[in-house]
Amino acid sequence: MLSKYYTVKGMGEHEIVIEKSRFIAHVARVETEEAAQEFIQTIKKAHWNATHNCSAYLIGENDHIQKANDDGEPSGTAGVPILEVLKKKHLKDTVVVVTRYFGGIKLGAGGLIRAYGKATSEGINATGIVERKLMKIMSTKIDYTWLGKVENELRSSVYEIKEIHYLDNVVIDTYVEEAHTQEFIEWMVELTNGQGEILEGEMVYLEADV
Repeated sequence: MLSKYYTVKGMGEHEIVIEKSRFIAHVARVETEEAAQEFIQTIKKAHWNATHNCSAYLIGENDHIQKANDDGEPSGTAGVPILEVLKKKHLKDTVVVVTRYFGGIKLGAGGLIRAYGKATSEGINATGIVERKLMKIMSTKIDYTWLGKVENELRSSVYEIKEIHYLDNVVIDTYVEEAHTQEFIEWMVELTNGQGEILEGEMVYLEADV
């Protein structure tokens, strides 16, 4: 698992008009090639009467799945420019379909490359980018008398609280970078005078807007 990577926030759509042609970028996060293809087919069905539905996607930790499709535009003028934007923005697990409704004015190869690149870039920006950082869930079990102090210290620290469980004792789940788990444990032991029980949990990704 990657310690951190960038991807799109979710699904998004953004339209621009260049020389009377409409370019609509459809963006989604996908984790498999099957999901990417399903998204592409969904857009094609929704825009069945469009002149072109060009697409590209990057999937996998090492971008081992890469595909670009010009869908009838001159070779290399649509799918590849879309894919290049994904690479330049260092995005993973992302699919983009740019739908074009021809407006009657031919753009030429250079114009098409710029148009599809711009539509993709603006579509991604409109959708939003997140950084996914691999974190370990650290669970701190304490008596209720320690809750106020520990919660306040955590909220003013570099750590982020995931959840607080109000059981017989309080259990506070906190996101901690794996490299800092020992540092966190030592800090929490000192904070609670050794009264807290600290357990290491699962590894999960924490998302933050870029």
